[in-house]
Amino acid sequence: MLSISSPYKKKLYGWLSYAFASEVFVIVSLTLFLPICLEQFARDNGYLAPDRTEPCSAVKAIPLHGNATAGAAGDKMGTLADAERCEVKIGWAWIDTASFSLYVYSISVALQALTVISMGGIADHPPHRKKLLLLFAALGSASATLFLLLPSDSSVWHLSALLAMFANVSFGASVVAMNAYLPGLAKESPEVVELLQETVQDEGDESGPITGAPDDEYTRDINHSLDSTIESESSEAPLIPRHPPESHSPTASSSPDTRNKYDTALSRATSRISSLGIAMGYAAGIFLLIVALVPVTKLHGSTFALRLAIGLSGIWWAIFSIPAAVWLPGAAEDAGKRLSDEEVGEEAWTGRGEGEREWKFWKEIYRAWVRLGRMLKWSEVVKLKNTFKYLAAWFLLSDGFTTITSTAVLFAKTSLHMPASSLILIGVITPASGIIGSLLWPHIQRKFRLSNLTILTTLVLLASLIPLYGCLGFLTQNPNSPIHFGGLTTPGEMFGLAVIFGSVYGAFQGYARAFYAELIPAGEEARWYGLFSITDKSSSFLGPLVVGIIADVTGNIRWAFFFLVGMVWVGAGILAGVDVERGRRDVKGYVYEGGR
Repeated sequence: MLSISSPYKKKLYGWLSYAFASEVFVIVSLTLFLPICLEQFARDNGYLAPDRTEPCSAVKAIPLHGNATAGAAGDKMGTLADAERCEVKIGWAWIDTASFSLYVYSISVALQALTVISMGGIADHPPHRKKLLLLFAALGSASATLFLLLPSDSSVWHLSALLAMFANVSFGASVVAMNAYLPGLAKESPEVVELLQETVQDEGDESGPITGAPDDEYTRDINHSLDSTIESESSEAPLIPRHPPESHSPTASSSPDTRNKYDTALSRATSRISSLGIAMGYAAGIFLLIVALVPVTKLHGSTFALRLAIGLSGIWWAIFSIPAAVWLPGAAEDAGKRLSDEEVGEEAWTGRGEGEREWKFWKEIYRAWVRLGRMLKWSEVVKLKNTFKYLAAWFLLSDGFTTITSTAVLFAKTSLHMPASSLILIGVITPASGIIGSLLWPHIQRKFRLSNLTILTTLVLLASLIPLYGCLGFLTQNPNSPIHFGGLTTPGEMFGLAVIFGSVYGAFQGYARAFYAELIPAGEEARWYGLFSITDKSSSFLGPLVVGIIADVTGNIRWAFFFLVGMVWVGAGILAGVDVERGRRDVKGYVYEGGR
């Protein structure tokens, strides 16, 4: 199991190790302890409104519903005195301490989008992809770890915002580089390579020896496919080939049945590897979350306890990035991008060599922005309309899934009056179920021979049942209704829904990433995964904004479930309209003509 004798296993284990390392930051810090810690940093330096003379720290926390106390880690979320508003001065402005955390997150999302756009072209260059991943891993893990050294009573406590921004931006940027390895990993997986070799053998038997005449184009294509499957590319591989080769795949003369078999195998390998990465990341996050809760509980949820949890996630991130640094290839990347000098021409660059265009870091950042603008031109969108159609669906679905999570937790706290300790337990149950889901759905896919699109659509429809179930509460709470149970009216239902949603969400993340890999041009993975990340982040404000408006206008957050159902169903409709086969053909024949 742990043998890493082959180059492929080294690459795979290196990729999985980074998923194991980085996802911990999301589960432990980004979604739980970091927002609470930032609010507490602001609270420890804030004053009670409207006089702003009495420190907020002088006010005792109010216990939550039931047996909850202010001592648990998550109780910081619910122990604010409702009658007293705490504000902190940032520059010349006084802002609510809870808003401080939201502003920091919003700014970090914007910076993350700018970063992934700028680095897309660089990460597509084989010698630099690994360097970028490790650079951002080091910056992010160091930023999280430094929370251990920054007390809230320090005169430079504002640095907590910068550390949080650096950590979040670095995580997002490193994941873009990590995702760029996924298509190549799938193409080099044993089952895909075996099928390719069988195809070559069968076609060779029918059309003659594979070692045909040198001018036999079919033979050259076959041998090129096999060579690129076995060998790694050199550091001279071009970033953007003028005519992208179809290496690691059957030749153009292959039968449609052969190509379908290959595409199916490749699709399943991609989803399997992606799902395994999600499962390992969730497992690591759950483990460290449980470990972190021990000192956090013992220290009664103090600011140091929160800083300790964030610091532990940074240390974990750094330690388990080491195997990725050792096993992931640097100059050798995804196969199938090696071209002759004649094919490369002046537009391609390799980073070294006589007569080649000089590679410069800042110029590549500038070109990345120019390239993004040209990628989004209508003429380019038409060429890859199924890819962009999927991005439109992803825009809605990624925000829908995230908003379902936050809305459900907020509903549990405000409407069901669940204690923060129960909310933390839900925070553990959800990713734990995600592990099961991310491992179970690939088995279901193989058993029933389902495509990635079918699985993804099914997962989306299942997820929509969560807010739809919440809408049922309007009937069960109506005295004239014959139904008087269900509809998300009791705390126990939240735990059951956490299991269901977690198992769906974990698989959704893996399949969403894997399905996208089928619809992007070879050799430009980092650039297109950067657009994938931007689409996700740019929509992250929409769901929470609308839910907040609905809650303010109606006074009942349950009405937001109708919006979430509609949002997910619209996304599912767009997703169902994606023509996978046409999208694959468009990608293989795609030639970018807008310059670099």
